[in-house]
Amino acid sequence: MKEDPVIVTVNGLTVEVEGRTLVDRVSLRIRPGTVTALVGASGSGKTTTGLALLGEYPAGARVTGEVAVHGARIGYVPQHPAAVLNPARRTGALLLDLARQHARDLPRSRRRAAARQRVTEALADAQLDAAEEVLSRYPHQLSGGQQQRVVLAQALLLGARVIIADEPTTGQDALTKRRIVDQLAQVAGRGIAVLLLSHDLDVVRELADEVVVLRGGRVVEQGPGHRILDAPAHPWTKELLAEPRALPYADPEHAGAEMLTVSRLTARHRTGGTRVPVLSVDRLTLRSGECLAVVGRSGSGKTTLARCLAGLHRDHTGQILLDGKPLPHSLRDRSREQLAAVQYVFQDARAAFDEHRPVLDQVARTAVRLHGAGTQEATAEARRVLTDLGLDDSLVRRLPGRLSGGELQRAALARALLARPRVLVCDEITSGLDPVTRRSLLDQLATLVRRKDGPGVVLITHDLDTAAPATRVAVLDGGEVVEEGPAEQILTAPRHPFTVSLLSASHRWGAAVRP
Repeated sequence: MKEDPVIVTVNGLTVEVEGRTLVDRVSLRIRPGTVTALVGASGSGKTTTGLALLGEYPAGARVTGEVAVHGARIGYVPQHPAAVLNPARRTGALLLDLARQHARDLPRSRRRAAARQRVTEALADAQLDAAEEVLSRYPHQLSGGQQQRVVLAQALLLGARVIIADEPTTGQDALTKRRIVDQLAQVAGRGIAVLLLSHDLDVVRELADEVVVLRGGRVVEQGPGHRILDAPAHPWTKELLAEPRALPYADPEHAGAEMLTVSRLTARHRTGGTRVPVLSVDRLTLRSGECLAVVGRSGSGKTTLARCLAGLHRDHTGQILLDGKPLPHSLRDRSREQLAAVQYVFQDARAAFDEHRPVLDQVARTAVRLHGAGTQEATAEARRVLTDLGLDDSLVRRLPGRLSGGELQRAALARALLARPRVLVCDEITSGLDPVTRRSLLDQLATLVRRKDGPGVVLITHDLDTAAPATRVAVLDGGEVVEEGPAEQILTAPRHPFTVSLLSASHRWGAAVRP
């Protein structure tokens, strides 16, 4: 049988920036209708290699080797999709502009309907529910998972023959991840090549024809997907495949008094001139020294809840109490003490940093702003916290763009900790991390919670393995808390049908949920 022609060729690609090698002699062959997966730790060179297909490199990069794309249009779905969506335009307008390009040859009377039909089909291919509702919203009103699928729909509308999917299941629950994987398989089935950049080895196992394992920019292992994942030869590949964390984040015996209370909360988004309810929580609590995991599908209201707690989403009714006292809805109206008490760690750590200032300075600024510390004192405290989280001084003196995603996520955690918070809200902070970095970050989080003066943690996550070591779990579906209780009870004997379906989907992925 004749083998399909190669659509992308990479030979000996090397990318260096200021003497640091990001990619070291990487070679690939990508064929139509196949899925090639690049896997490895944060900072291993996956994204740099993927962007090379688009001819995009870091500023000041020295590039050698060859990258050849043979007559194909390439679509890119980034890990953080908000960065490529116009925040001032509704989703429908963005997609219709692309779709109209394919309808220009039709009679004028048919163009509008044809364009809308193409958008509808692209959204369906991207597994995006409630299409009409999504089309009427601005990007910031969509969950991270919804944004991801909108960008995927854009790539399909552009007629891409190669799709670079950079962590396409980041921030996705098991049910939605299943649908995204099915969609990518369908894309490959239509003869489109997929370059999958992923830390999610369950997804890689399902999709990849070829797996390339990177470490420090070098290929350490390469071959058919089933062989690499079932019988890895390199020690680093074996470490990536190790089991997730199972020890509890907090000691239930040391949990203190109730300090955070959410009561009769209803949050809304403004859509098309109307305010649409997206979240309704009758009651939810957090005690000091415990970890509450909030799980649910993409778009279920998890991030909206987190933003309400932090004062970042002010369009809500009801009360959020800290030590029995109401917190103002907007962080603009919160006192310095209230701002320090509730800290938010964003899912997209890179977008949360000013790209023009060194990371150390930005972390130290928290102590200056919220506790009135002097610059020298704040910098010393920032260095200590960053070092505790595994970031050395030479690293944090760099600009954010010079740090990997995992390094920036730890820096974001350090910045929040310099506020000395009572409540730490962590929004999908592990979703873009490889298994090794994820285990390390969760171990560090557990160390913080277990300290005598450690914060209570609200852990927003789509991943039930990440939720399992929490003290309690709250399950959100359709903007409502459908089940809440001790993690062991929720994850081993769920009562609500949605929780049952979520657990079932996780088990089908091979997830080892261990409360």
